[in-house]
This record gives sequence, C-alpha cells and structure tokens, in this order.
Amino acid sequence: MTIKVVRGNPTPEELAAALAVVRARAAAAAAAPPGAAPTSRDSWSDPSRIAAHRLPQPGPAAWGRTYWPG
Repeated sequence: MTIKVVRGNPTPEELAAALAVVRARAAAAAAAPPGAAPTSRDSWSDPSRIAAHRLPQPGPAAWGRTYWPG
C-alpha cells in the first residue's frame, strides 16, 4: 500500500498518527470474519436526520437558525 501526501506539509508526528489510524483500520478489517456486515453509521452522521427538521424560514434572524441541528 502506498500513501501519498497531496496537500500540506505534515510533521513526522502527524504523519505517524495518520498512518497508525490507517493501519489499525486495515488490521480490524482483515480480522473481521468473511462476509461480516460492515458496522452501521452513527446516528449523528446520518443525513436523514437533517431532512426530518423543518428548514429555517427567511427573516431577520434566519442566519442564527442555519446551524447543524444537534
């Protein structure tokens, strides 16, 4: 596997941390039994959560209601 930094100039510590995460994820995927279902997404990252809420109505304070609901 080849990893290439395409933007920025990471420090050796940042690069080591990123590679540790990639290697840990690869090891976990390799250790999973064949045919195992991938883990489900967390509910906070589910885009349908946003669609369930009404969109903000235009008005003087509408900018304050445009944050990601949580």
